[in-house]
Amino acid sequence: QVQLVESGGGLVQPGDSLRLSCSASGFTLDYYYIGWFRQVPGKEREGVSCVTSGDGSTYYADSVKGRFTISRDNAKNTVYLQMNSLKPEDTAVYYCAADASSCFQPDFDYWGQGTQVTVSS
Repeated sequence: QVQLVESGGGLVQPGDSLRLSCSASGFTLDYYYIGWFRQVPGKEREGVSCVTSGDGSTYYADSVKGRFTISRDNAKNTVYLQMNSLKPEDTAVYYCAADASSCFQPDFDYWGQGTQVTVSS
């Protein structure tokens, strides 16, 4: 069974860091493009970051560039999103997703259930 599971969310203060994990079962993440997305109730889903299969090129939304880092550990079949210097506007449910074709698909093949990140003082 194909499954993506996110973990690592929580409540932090502005300026703190969190590392989100996206673990896969039923398929090998290295063969897929892995994206992180976030969504706030009432707003459209936003693409945050993506790492390509193969050469591992990375992409970031302007809003997180320089603060977030995406990486993959193929041995653990896991992709991470290191989030530093968190801001209240980073508060959202974060989802990881996998796609066989591209980082720039309108919708990815597989999605996790999401993990809540709340940045508040």
